[in-house]
Amino acid sequence: MVDPVASHASSPRPTPAAPSARVHLDAGGSARLHPLARQALDQALAEGWADPHRLHSESRRAAALLWGAREAVAGAVGARTEEVHFAPSHVAALHAGVRAVALGRRRTGTTVVTSAVERAAVLDAAAFVTARGPDGARHEIVGVDPLGRVDAAAFSRAIASPGVALAALQHSNGEVGTLQPLEAVHHAARAAGVPLLVDAGAALGHVEIPTSWDLLAADSADWGGPTGVGVLVVRRGVRSTADWPEDSGTWFPGGVAVPSAFAAAVALQACIEDRDSEDARRRALVDLVRTRVPQLVADVEVVGDPLDRLPHVATFSCLFVDGEALVSELDRAGFAVGSGSACTSSALEPSHVLAAMGVLTHGNVRIGVDRTTTLADVERFLATLPGAVARVRAMLGVESL
Repeated sequence: MVDPVASHASSPRPTPAAPSARVHLDAGGSARLHPLARQALDQALAEGWADPHRLHSESRRAAALLWGAREAVAGAVGARTEEVHFAPSHVAALHAGVRAVALGRRRTGTTVVTSAVERAAVLDAAAFVTARGPDGARHEIVGVDPLGRVDAAAFSRAIASPGVALAALQHSNGEVGTLQPLEAVHHAARAAGVPLLVDAGAALGHVEIPTSWDLLAADSADWGGPTGVGVLVVRRGVRSTADWPEDSGTWFPGGVAVPSAFAAAVALQACIEDRDSEDARRRALVDLVRTRVPQLVADVEVVGDPLDRLPHVATFSCLFVDGEALVSELDRAGFAVGSGSACTSSALEPSHVLAAMGVLTHGNVRIGVDRTTTLADVERFLATLPGAVARVRAMLGVESL
């Protein structure tokens, strides 16, 4: 193995001057590039630039780097190296997993079971394959509780129903941080003979991933690797049929850039090595946000499980506030934050995750901290937030409510 580590108001309004140093608090799915990943990227650009499928020495070096990257990811998730496939994006990985397994198991069944809070890529892929399926093909969506956790018993019953081709359940929700009951659901899936696709895009590199899955998808950018690299791990024995043209890259025609895949693997190994110390530090920062925001701002709802959650994600919603306006106001003050669904926020639509939980969907702010986030950053954000919310409420004419 190659060692990877070697239009809301037209009138002007006063806003605070942006501080000289901006604070990035939107690391969920978009973390800063890990320093070791940057070094690895430079190394791989020098040594692994060639096409890994050709026979000359340069290509063999590239192929060795790619294999080493796959081996590193396999070790991180408890899989065989040959089961790891690099994708051009996390979305592509999720789409391919749903499409290929649903098609490969069409003689067994045509139903796809998911939770209501899956990433939009999973929900869209499930709707896509069932719409193209025969009469009776359906997408069964299982609801969640107010913390965002699916009912394991209800999900297990849905899986046990006749004609299920595939079940998909996230490891944890990247928007609110809540962990899902994977082991119980996977046990039910095994008993029913149904493969379980687990989206670990918000979790890999941050927490230990259990082996309770048959397909696993992840996102390099979430753990500090390069963008444009997704991961799909498919256990041996999972039946699948590609619904795209044949290619030497069975799962992802054309493959991915070797330097990016290599840097992604380096970043993942580095994150796992210091995961315990980072976990404690980030949980303390998130706990501070979850505790202080309701004390500083009236009519705020902090969402997600307070304990059984990811270490780096905090989400809250503010009544009488437009989420887009609040994100813009905080941006002017020097803070980059997320809002709405982590995968559809650019559409400026209410979060389907928050709606499924039955909690406040407006005025949503999603915080994602990474290894560069300091206590001073969070304290500065907390000092700025009340004024930003007040200005948006005044802009909307609801400051007296």
